[in-house]
Amino acid sequence: MAIMQTSKPASQSPRRIVSTVAPLLALMVAGPGLHDELLHTARQDSQAEPNPFVVLETSLGNITIELFPEKAPKTVENFLTLVRSGFYDELLFHRVVNEYVIQTGALGMDGQPRQHEVAPIENEAANRMKNLRGAVAMARGPDPQSADTQFFINVRNNPSLDFKAFTRQDWGYAVFAYVVEGIDVVEEIAKIDTHRVGPYRDFPSEPIALYAAYVR
Repeated sequence: MAIMQTSKPASQSPRRIVSTVAPLLALMVAGPGLHDELLHTARQDSQAEPNPFVVLETSLGNITIELFPEKAPKTVENFLTLVRSGFYDELLFHRVVNEYVIQTGALGMDGQPRQHEVAPIENEAANRMKNLRGAVAMARGPDPQSADTQFFINVRNNPSLDFKAFTRQDWGYAVFAYVVEGIDVVEEIAKIDTHRVGPYRDFPSEPIALYAAYVR
């Protein structure tokens, strides 16, 4: 199942959805808990400056993510610019697939597309960060270089979304952050019943809001 942009919906997809080190794989395979020791090991490649953290305030609780600018500099820069501009405030999670992903960044609370002038960003999926449970990645369209505002959080390990080759079919989805707090909130959102609403085939039956996103 691909991760596609829903502004131009595709069958079985959200809008756009590569190992820092071996312990990072263990981090997301290890089970429900996120382990401080493994996170510390994963951060060793990113110690020029402290990594930024962003809090996502949702209607089911808060999710805190740690961004890795040394691994995905263009993606992180784009994401932080959107966060600081307030773009991610008062949005809906418009795609929820249990045991797969939850996705936002497209629709306002009124269900209408959130307007933006964000140019597509370079796909940094070849950065060796993996689409593991709790990984945050950019969604995109069929063009690997088409990500802009929509992102998703992996509910489980999704190796099919990882970079494999510099081809249209195998480029993968750029991971730029990991959940460090609130993985239980991610899982709760993922269990919400869904139905089709217009082009959105996995739209939550009860609205799930992203009230605000801010740098911690």
